[in-house]
Amino acid sequence: MPHEQVKLVGPIVRDPELAEALITAIEVDNPGVEVMVDNRGGYIRIHTPQRCRITRSSLQEALGRSISLTQIEPDLVSFAGRIRYDEDELLFYLERED
Repeated sequence: MPHEQVKLVGPIVRDPELAEALITAIEVDNPGVEVMVDNRGGYIRIHTPQRCRITRSSLQEALGRSISLTQIEPDLVSFAGRIRYDEDELLFYLERED
């Protein structure tokens, strides 16, 4: 399916260090899923088709330090899809599959 027809979800952040860690965490937490990155200079879109899961443990491993998922909020410029999170997992998703 061409990318223009695929509905994408995921975070849009402005901190390049956090973006790199999120990309790594998303690749670990979403095996086999294409991770699309669009660096616009002032912000970086990180998207996957339909569903994007990020766990605190994967993000901490990628950053090399402890972090709570609420700590990314100041650098979270926006996001695509709906968002649900608890202290161990952040999930971007589409409510509908069409």
